[in-house]
Amino acid sequence: MSDYSQQVRPDPARLWAGGVATALVAALVAIVGILIARGLFDVAILAPKGSGLWGNANTATYAIVSAVVALAATGLMHLLSVATPKPTTFFGWIMVLLTLIAVVLPLSLSVSYETKIATALLNLVIGLVVTLLVINLAGSALKRANQLTTAARARDYDETRQYDQTRQYDQGPHYY
Repeated sequence: MSDYSQQVRPDPARLWAGGVATALVAALVAIVGILIARGLFDVAILAPKGSGLWGNANTATYAIVSAVVALAATGLMHLLSVATPKPTTFFGWIMVLLTLIAVVLPLSLSVSYETKIATALLNLVIGLVVTLLVINLAGSALKRANQLTTAARARDYDETRQYDQTRQYDQGPHYY
């Protein structure tokens, strides 16, 4: 087989639909993580403990940023799938390193130890969820160049047959 037949091509509609679903999951993971940290462990994440279980506007901001990160990850996967060999390998490495940055960053802040750990853990969970979901959705949204759907094969067969009929080569199956 040629290298061309081993290339992957994205199905943009499927990839971005999965990306939007991943964004929703990431936002919900952020909200659940904040609820767990504040409600069960009474630890602040991005807002003082006095802001209550739901926190302040920072809770919504954290969820929105998590969703935007998931959409950016989908865009990165799309870019890598049209520009690089083995896009999921590069995507995995990039996302693991970005997740590590998101984990280490809160540990370097001048806040309480509990807040550092809780924020780092939440960033780790969100990063892993986004990474794993986008890699898994890419498996179904990226198709090998030589893997046509049944409908595409049927369409190609019909087009070829029409061409053959105009050229008088083939009028259907022949048994000699």
